Amino acid sequence: MSADLPLEEPGRRLSSPARARERHVWEGDYRSWDWYFAIIWAATLAFTLGSSGPGAPVRAAAAGLFVLLLPWYAVVGRPVLSGRVTDERRSLVYVAGAVLLLLPPAILIGEMRIATFALVPQCFMLLPMRPALVAVALVNVVPVAAWAVLRRPGAEELFFPALSTVIALAFSAVFGHWIIRIIEQSRERAELIAELEASREEVARLSAAHGALSERERMSREIHDTLAQGFTSLLMLVQAVQSELDRDPPAARRHLGMMAETARQNLAEARALVAGGAPADLDGSSLPDALRRLTARHGSPAALEVTGRVRPLEPALEVVALRASQEALANAARHAGPRAAVSIVLSYTDTRLLLSVTDTGCGFDQSVPRPGYGLSGLRSRAAEVGGSAEVRTAPGAGTTVSVTLPLPQPSERSRP
Repeated sequence: MSADLPLEEPGRRLSSPARARERHVWEGDYRSWDWYFAIIWAATLAFTLGSSGPGAPVRAAAAGLFVLLLPWYAVVGRPVLSGRVTDERRSLVYVAGAVLLLLPPAILIGEMRIATFALVPQCFMLLPMRPALVAVALVNVVPVAAWAVLRRPGAEELFFPALSTVIALAFSAVFGHWIIRIIEQSRERAELIAELEASREEVARLSAAHGALSERERMSREIHDTLAQGFTSLLMLVQAVQSELDRDPPAARRHLGMMAETARQNLAEARALVAGGAPADLDGSSLPDALRRLTARHGSPAALEVTGRVRPLEPALEVVALRASQEALANAARHAGPRAAVSIVLSYTDTRLLLSVTDTGCGFDQSVPRPGYGLSGLRSRAAEVGGSAEVRTAPGAGTTVSVTLPLPQPSERSRP
């Protein structure tokens, strides 16, 4: 087990933000471990040099060996402890080297065993449980055992060193298990954070993609229901003018006027579409008035009937009704035939707005797929405001487009 957190499993990499955040947090903690190691090291060296045990040459030799532990920690141990190096073999090399540098001085001078307080936590931070326990047992048991072999103390003199070794081993096992659990929990939390960040990024990406798709669908629908319909009307009027220039100049002039009005209307719709405002027909006008202007621009006669109490509605409902009428009239002009009569019935009730556009044309077979998405777009518009759209037709029986839109009730309008 390596000390860098979170640990990386084979084939699994944490996102850069998660890695940077965890590295920053744990580097801050390891600076405290640096100070802890330095204090223990300095205290051990001071007690060794000031002890009244073996002679000065022995103490100097022990101190010389012990001094090497400081650069070993700085050069080899610090990178693996801070997580800059994640090689498990490097961790094992550092712990083995630290144990070998500590054992000879600890055998020579008992005060050197104070350094185990700095080395034992590192063993559990860098190694799995079993190797860490082996290393801890070596630094605790070997110095006492070697001292007992060299000095051959009596039972009474050996009792307290042996007891302290057992206590140190038990404490080290408990403390080490706690350290390892802390590291494992930190790793699990880091992995969870990385997964949450990845999920959040994926949700944001999907949300942006869905928003872009919805906006493209909305723009396609608006262009189809406004600009495309206007250009279709212009083409039909151009064809009419071409056929009337020689045989019926007054009709041609009338159609030219209708072309100019349609072009102005298309320009107004384009400006409203770019500005994101209400459709040009509804700008400062009621829905029935907008439908009257719409039927007046229709190529063939179209009658409008309005029933019920006319009143302002939510803009979204009026837009759906207007666009449905535009789509139905455009389809009638293209497919119903030149002699077909078209009628629009707009009914206001207490709970619903009903729109019906009927032509007496040739109709069509609904089981046969038809190009374009005008009718499907009409159904989508109605569904977006909680309504429905229905097309009733058959070959030779004309076509009726019905739209039903729910009206908000007074209790709903009064809600904040």
